[in-house]
Amino acid sequence: MQLRDRRFLLLGGTGGIGQALIPQLLSEGARLLVATRRPDSVTLPEGVTAVKLDLAAPNLDEQLQALTDEWPDVYGVIHCAGQNRFASIEQSTMADIDGQLMVNLRSAMVVARHFVPVFKALDGGALVFVGSTFGSIGYPGYSAYCATKFGLRGFTEALRRELADSLVQVQYFAPRATVTDMNPEPVNQLNRALGNTMDPPGQVAAQLVSAMKRDQRRCYLGWPEKLFVAINGVLPRLVDRAMLKQLPVIRRFLDSGVQL
Repeated sequence: MQLRDRRFLLLGGTGGIGQALIPQLLSEGARLLVATRRPDSVTLPEGVTAVKLDLAAPNLDEQLQALTDEWPDVYGVIHCAGQNRFASIEQSTMADIDGQLMVNLRSAMVVARHFVPVFKALDGGALVFVGSTFGSIGYPGYSAYCATKFGLRGFTEALRRELADSLVQVQYFAPRATVTDMNPEPVNQLNRALGNTMDPPGQVAAQLVSAMKRDQRRCYLGWPEKLFVAINGVLPRLVDRAMLKQLPVIRRFLDSGVQL
């Protein structure tokens, strides 16, 4: 995929991986729109434009139409917005569940629904979705988050096959644990206790840009996480046993009473 002189709409660009993507994409010559609910409240590098978009809004489709009316030259969308909450299912509020469903999954589907015909009319375009290792491995304390990321992975797989005879590209990118403000300190402590590697967001962003340039349809990061994804697909009982051994440590943080 060529990035230079092409305009991309970046969703989730004001924090974490998305924020780290901005300088990486600019260095490749891309032109950027960064979506945010409050464009006036963000400071962005020169040449990057903030646009108003609320991914959890019921009228997201109307907002997307207004955006493309103003910016008809959008070539690609990078969806790396997300919400999560480390909580047992009984601790999860309806707001927690609804928020994750709306932002992590529904918004990705609405974005694709809007941009697929736009890109077909332009004879090409790219839809890039940032998922997670937890889109392939169910993990205790992240049942709602995993459900949305499993859904996102399935959606992108089906969409890629649906558009296989077109010039619209669909890419799925799955990082492992990443150091971002979305993770509260108890989650960082849990990862350290379990010996889980947490990648810096700049490193993840660089690998995402590399995957885009190589037209890599699916990209999973991290070892041994990629191995666990493969094992979980064919021998899930082995992963069940490994998770059972980790469960006492996970519960120590999950049931600590800390509001994460």
